[in-house]
Amino acid sequence: MKFDPNVKLTKENFPELPPLCTDGAWGTEMAKLGAQPGQMCDTWNLDAPDKVLTVANAYVDAGAQIILTNTFNSNRIVLAKHDLADRAFDITKAGAEISRKAAQGRAYVFGSIGPCGKIVMMGEVAPEEVEESAAEQAKALEDGGADAIVIETQSDLQEVEAALHGALSGSSLPVGVSLTFDAGENNEFTMMGVSIPQAYETAKSFGASFVGANCGAGITTFVSIAEMFAECRSELPIWVKGNAGKPEIDASGNTVYTAPPETYANVVGDLLKAGARFIGGCCGSSPDHVRAIADAMKASLA
Repeated sequence: MKFDPNVKLTKENFPELPPLCTDGAWGTEMAKLGAQPGQMCDTWNLDAPDKVLTVANAYVDAGAQIILTNTFNSNRIVLAKHDLADRAFDITKAGAEISRKAAQGRAYVFGSIGPCGKIVMMGEVAPEEVEESAAEQAKALEDGGADAIVIETQSDLQEVEAALHGALSGSSLPVGVSLTFDAGENNEFTMMGVSIPQAYETAKSFGASFVGANCGAGITTFVSIAEMFAECRSELPIWVKGNAGKPEIDASGNTVYTAPPETYANVVGDLLKAGARFIGGCCGSSPDHVRAIADAMKASLA
């Protein structure tokens, strides 16, 4: 299957996708447009859609073949903290519509579902509540024009299970899961102790269309993470989105990521050899980083 965003993705044809470049961080790009630290920027989907579109367009123009949606915090459990739980569907649907507008046949749109902000395994929230929330977001993402869904930045296996079940029941789209591996000697565990084999088996058994990792570490660390997923004899395409190096504190007290675009370009070949199918950036990455990834992928796959 060739890269053609005009072809509808299904659970059946998803495994045939070629290696693709994904987008980078959204939060840092929104900060450049005026977002303040800790601001709930998901509401921009309704209040400042042009700013959200600016970010989405920048990633498509940089060569991203997959862009996400500005819906990472748009689930009703997180939004309840801001008295916005009843706007979850509208905010999510609008986010998908904005990314769809930017994609315009040049990229796929993968709807983002982030963590609920509570720990399921500790009983802070019931699995059923997470499932219902994910189902609502998945329906909104599909209605808004998303091609697929990624449940990302996860660390709690029980939340992964509930969110995946909810997203699959709430839409007909292919759904994948991406966990954050930031513990252990080789970053082989999530902060809640989930191993890469556990993550893979859960994704496969619950019907995910892809599996992988994002955030938690610099992009170079993701070579070994991709290799560990491949060692699971993965039938699922592997997704990797690493940070722009380790976070540092600048003179003004701000958290910054300093890895240049070349860092991503230099590791693309190794990531592809390790089995990664989808490669992009997470915290601190920008359209420049994505452009470097896209160029390096073209060269490696030529």
